[in-house]
Amino acid sequence: MRTQPPSLLSLAIDASVLHLSHFPDLSPLPDHILLDLFLKTLRAGKLNEKILKLFLATGKEEVLSLIQTLNIKHILNPVLPTRCSEKF
Repeated sequence: MRTQPPSLLSLAIDASVLHLSHFPDLSPLPDHILLDLFLKTLRAGKLNEKILKLFLATGKEEVLSLIQTLNIKHILNPVLPTRCSEKF
């Protein structure tokens, strides 16, 4: 039996998952590619705060609803003052 080679789109998405943190904007991507990229990012364990912000910034309804369905939230880091007053 001969197996089919992976499509060029599949190879491009796999390569993009590895270098996703270098992309400035994902909004020009079509919805189906963006959704596939998000799912492959999750499967690869590459979703971090910076990449999550990239996906959220697209504003694409399918991706936003998937993030909400999976209950993925931002990690809020509090800003701690280094000095409370000049006395210290």
